[in-house]
Amino acid sequence: MINFLNLEYFLVAAEESSITKAAKKLNISQQSLSSHIANLEKEFDITLFNRSSPLTLTYAGQMLSKHAREILHLRDETYRELADIKDFSKGRLTIGTSHTRGRRVLPEILPLYREQFPNIELHLKEGNTRELDTELLHGEIDLIIDMLPIKGENIETVPICEEEILLIVPDSLLMKLYPGQVPEIKAQLEESADLTLLADCPFLLINTGNRVRSLAEEMFADAQISPPVVLETENIETVLALAMKGMGATFYPKMFMTESDEWRRALTQTAGMGLYHLHHPKAHGVLGIGYHKGHYMSRATQEFIQLAKEQLQEYFTKTSRETEP
Repeated sequence: MINFLNLEYFLVAAEESSITKAAKKLNISQQSLSSHIANLEKEFDITLFNRSSPLTLTYAGQMLSKHAREILHLRDETYRELADIKDFSKGRLTIGTSHTRGRRVLPEILPLYREQFPNIELHLKEGNTRELDTELLHGEIDLIIDMLPIKGENIETVPICEEEILLIVPDSLLMKLYPGQVPEIKAQLEESADLTLLADCPFLLINTGNRVRSLAEEMFADAQISPPVVLETENIETVLALAMKGMGATFYPKMFMTESDEWRRALTQTAGMGLYHLHHPKAHGVLGIGYHKGHYMSRATQEFIQLAKEQLQEYFTKTSRETEP
């Protein structure tokens, strides 16, 4: 009979390519880890690792690595489904979202969800789009809140509300690029947001892997420009703060602004900041929830999606009228 713990430890050793590193990651002794792997090799009467440095898998080890993930995933899915059937008063939900988007949307959902389902154990994974897509695919999170489309095989999505990416350009930069022509350039940006006007403008961008960064690069490519990127960061609020100081232009999701937001107040009250609607189709998208349709969807996940649809549609319908540039 296959021991699940042996399989789990085998996979960690395969990922780390080192007994020493794997044992440290698992917080067990090297001798204990070697014993688990030896038991697994005895079970199948076959060698799983080439004892080299770094540690490598034999052909049999490669096959087991592939199927071990499937076996452990099926085990987890079975336990979750049976627990869900037995008693919905308990459960677990892991949500993936970006740092800034989580700050904006989760307060509209989680307090009410917690009130309705107090015994559901909530976990939050924050990261960029690429990281979250991978974790959803591997079953490490139950759902993603992000701009559609969400990439990956067997991903089902539920649209929530429209999302728009705004162009933010400090007037001080336009003065340097177009001395004596700022009013005319601002008028052109307001009318068409023609990015070719900003071909030589310094930009502040979120790191590669984030959806807003991907959209920015696509719009630059379509405009056939390669403006200088003077700073990249994981935090889009940092990007906005530096743009407000005149360091560069940037892109910012409209939904992150509300009347109570300090950035919104600062942008509307600070002279010399231009907020422009982009007419590029990539700047107008849909916020949605993605989940893996090949994985068991617990009732906890189903209830979250339904509540999120109701709460966020109402919230963003209200705030969209308050945040016009």
